[in-house]
Amino acid sequence: MALTPNDGLDYIIAPDDELDIEVIDVPEFTRDYRVGPDGSLTLPMLSEPIFAAGLTPDQLAAVIAEKLRAAGLVTNASVTVSVKSSKVHAVAITGAVNKPELYTVFGTTTLLNVLTDAGGLSPEASDTAVVTRGGTAMRVLALRSSTAGDNSSGPASVIRVDLKRLFDGGDPKANLTIFPGDTVTVLNAGIVYVVGAVNRAGGYTLARSWQNMTVLKAIALAGNVTPDAKSKKAEIIRRDPTAPGGRREIPVNLKKILAGHAPDLSLEANDVLFVPESNGKKAFRQGMQAALGVGTGLLIYHAPL
Repeated sequence: MALTPNDGLDYIIAPDDELDIEVIDVPEFTRDYRVGPDGSLTLPMLSEPIFAAGLTPDQLAAVIAEKLRAAGLVTNASVTVSVKSSKVHAVAITGAVNKPELYTVFGTTTLLNVLTDAGGLSPEASDTAVVTRGGTAMRVLALRSSTAGDNSSGPASVIRVDLKRLFDGGDPKANLTIFPGDTVTVLNAGIVYVVGAVNRAGGYTLARSWQNMTVLKAIALAGNVTPDAKSKKAEIIRRDPTAPGGRREIPVNLKKILAGHAPDLSLEANDVLFVPESNGKKAFRQGMQAALGVGTGLLIYHAPL
């Protein structure tokens, strides 16, 4: 990601930056260099290190040229400095993306660009990303706000972005400007579990096309109920710290819902939709215990991209 002319930012070299330094017609000096943790840079045949941190690449190039000339090593040195990688000038892309890692950003870029560089969203992704601003962004955005006469309390340090609106292109404001030092986290979608007398028991992610999950959607994804299902006695098992045992059991009459005589209930992340078999109370209790221990050994099905 290269620095663009309109960024309004000069790249400042930082400790641990990897630099590509080229001295025209002097191959002995031309190679990659690492700025030391103390900000210094050591070049061959120079008696003292050069303090590089805090300089722009052009400023460092001028300093190197002067040092080489002063040492009598080169009469008219032509030096170029470019940054190959940087730990400080980077954007962290985390969460539900295909390649979460640190990405070097030599200027500003966009949210869409960094998500593309991270390989796009993973199947577990929700439709929400959280952008946490770093120091560079806060300084630049605050300056822009004051220049524009914005009397608000200042730029937001944490921003939630609707990724559906971003990818659909319906909201250009969703494609935020991303600065070095920012962190972008794509939240994982929740999972709804469907167990018991269904044809395809498992977990179903609440990502994109499977969001707004309801009982009927969940039953359809699970391949419908089996012939021995006790549809009138289904239950939603939902986490609830205020309820006894930390869970709440919500009765679900599937027969009435399927017939349109009862509302289709919405499901939340980590809900368990349990459909018992019609073969006695003992089997019901065993099935309920299995439903309460859900999460291990079940296939997880992801929404199509």
